[in-house]
Amino acid sequence: MTPSHRTLTNPPGVHPPVGRYKHLARVRASEFLFLAGQVGLDKHGTIVGPGDTGSQTKQAYKNIATILENAGASLNDIVQITTYIVGQENLQSYLDARTELFAEVFPEGIGPPNTLVFIDALFEKEMLVEVAVVAAVP
Repeated sequence: MTPSHRTLTNPPGVHPPVGRYKHLARVRASEFLFLAGQVGLDKHGTIVGPGDTGSQTKQAYKNIATILENAGASLNDIVQITTYIVGQENLQSYLDARTELFAEVFPEGIGPPNTLVFIDALFEKEMLVEVAVVAAVP
């Protein structure tokens, strides 16, 4: 369920989204949370799923959830996502993991605005995905 402080829409005059997101998130918030990009490192700093974009995606979102919970928010408060994936060949594994997660977090099937960028590398060779979010707390 979309939080009452966030409305997701597709304004007229622009193409339909290419994926399960909306073009615009309108938010009433008392506070915004800007998270550093999260990668597939567990709480001990160990890479999760070397070579597995799906496992790293799940860990990145687990890290995001932990950070948001510590700030009094949840994944459902996310209003903007930016995703960096190393190589287009890793897209499907990322999408599969994200689809599974989003089915729980955004049961209506539509997530907030999401920008996805393919890159050559992250700061560690084994890392395949980095996810940065902005969340809003009412």
